[in-house]
Amino acid sequence: MITKQPKQQGSLLGDQASSVPVECLGLRFDNDAARRTHFLGLLREKLKDAEFRAIPGFPIGTDEDILRLSDPPFYTACPNPFLEDFVRYYGKQYDSSERYSREPFAADVSEGKTDPLYMAHSYHTKVPHKAIMRYILHYTEPGDIVLDGFCGTGMTGVAAQLCGNRAEIAALGYRVGDDGVICHDTQDVAGKSILLPISRIGYRHAILNDLSPAATFIASNYNTRFDATSFQNHARRILDELEAELGWMYKTLHTDGKSTGRINYTVWSDVFSCSECLKEIVFVHEALDEKTGSIRETFPCPHCGVTSSKDALKLLYESSLGACRR
Repeated sequence: MITKQPKQQGSLLGDQASSVPVECLGLRFDNDAARRTHFLGLLREKLKDAEFRAIPGFPIGTDEDILRLSDPPFYTACPNPFLEDFVRYYGKQYDSSERYSREPFAADVSEGKTDPLYMAHSYHTKVPHKAIMRYILHYTEPGDIVLDGFCGTGMTGVAAQLCGNRAEIAALGYRVGDDGVICHDTQDVAGKSILLPISRIGYRHAILNDLSPAATFIASNYNTRFDATSFQNHARRILDELEAELGWMYKTLHTDGKSTGRINYTVWSDVFSCSECLKEIVFVHEALDEKTGSIRETFPCPHCGVTSSKDALKLLYESSLGACRR
């Protein structure tokens, strides 16, 4: 797959109205549906080529199945025949007179895994896009093509697009000048603060590939613009249907035994036996500090008041239908 160019700077997932003209690989279309129809027609013709279908690893499926899953030229459920056009359109001819020099990127990179984009879909070996952005900004210039042959869920494509987003770059601790130059705030040998230019703001174009069809499908959806309003409307419709059919499963009776309430979450807790009075201690009731959300190292028994720690208590079990459980 190849990543789409964002609709406008600063927006990774911009709405794509059906009446808005679009440009793709130098071609102009009245709307995105017309773009899709055009390239689906080209892909349909390509699928008739026996040599193309003989490529090792070509998916087993009918032409209609492949076309239904594809969004050419950006994503195809088979080897992408538009890669050459993409490189020709976005790539730059090698010029030996242009000097390229980068020092090795030598810095500790640590990014959390709580960003909404990262959390949108689970996948093993996923790398936070903010970590990848640092390398792309260091080694490339705006408009360069970035190849990730083992892309997983496409975080490299996300990172390449967000290299054109001021807010995302600033979140990395860099400064973006009015002229688009990205600087890193550092110190000279005398300890004086200086701004060291490291890159320029601007989108990079990404070619993403993976052996896993599931990975490339997820990567495509991470990097493809969509109509956010339409998505929201469909999501609300689905949630309303699920609420009408299954909402009762998430309700419970209040303590008065009459009115019902919605269950937001359920807390399960270990139960221990007090070493002094042998009565039950519900761990979450006694050890959880509700103000700070932390767990106390020691806590008193609610029955006899003796202070204990979790490791010093005996865990109680309940036997049910012949199987032991906590």
